[in-house]
Amino acid sequence: MTAKSFDRSIKIAPSILSADFANFGAECEAIEAQGCDWVHVDVMDGHFVPNITFGPATCAAIRPHIKGVMDVHLMIAPVDPYIEAFAAAGADVLTAHLEAGPHIHRTLQAIRGAGCKAGIALNPGTPAEHLRHLLDDIDLVCVMTVNPGFGGQSFIHSQIEKVRELRAMIGDRPVHIEIDGGVDPKTAPLVAAAGADVLVAGSAVFRGGSVKAPEVYGQNIKAIRDAAEAAGCTWA
Repeated sequence: MTAKSFDRSIKIAPSILSADFANFGAECEAIEAQGCDWVHVDVMDGHFVPNITFGPATCAAIRPHIKGVMDVHLMIAPVDPYIEAFAAAGADVLTAHLEAGPHIHRTLQAIRGAGCKAGIALNPGTPAEHLRHLLDDIDLVCVMTVNPGFGGQSFIHSQIEKVRELRAMIGDRPVHIEIDGGVDPKTAPLVAAAGADVLVAGSAVFRGGSVKAPEVYGQNIKAIRDAAEAAGCTWA
């Protein structure tokens, strides 16, 4: 496991969905060199969500280029048949959607059994309360602040209250709150103040940069981090 000891400091997790698909290895190395904390991989199946992206082979191919945490978000259904393959491909965190199957507790057990940290994602229409009886079985909850399936969507502001609810429910449990969708320097402080600590950003990190101009990635990452950290918190 690459995942380090738990802490609630702000972590920036660029989504490679917005990277150069022809140059993934160099892109992963560039964003890490420019200060990102985790590398986020959005796996979509064209069934649970209306898009098709990456499989275990892609994860295995980029794993040698990632020194830190590889955070794999499974927007697929069913999930269970693919857990071992993504774990073998080097995922540190595997996140499944609550809505993707009827036996989510079994899925979380399988993820941990495969040696990964277990995450659970909630679509915008799924209440925080649906997670209450799973809090002791997860390491991360991913709040979708867009409808899953595509990058570049607008942030859904009603999800900020869900983040506050989850932060109160989690209490002192070592569970990360991750935000996925529409994160940029304007929205990052809103979710950080509500209790989030892992911020997934795609276009807001990769926009304007490249492996030949990686310093732009660094500037974008710093802008998101600085905005989030300056917000402080209202949940402590």
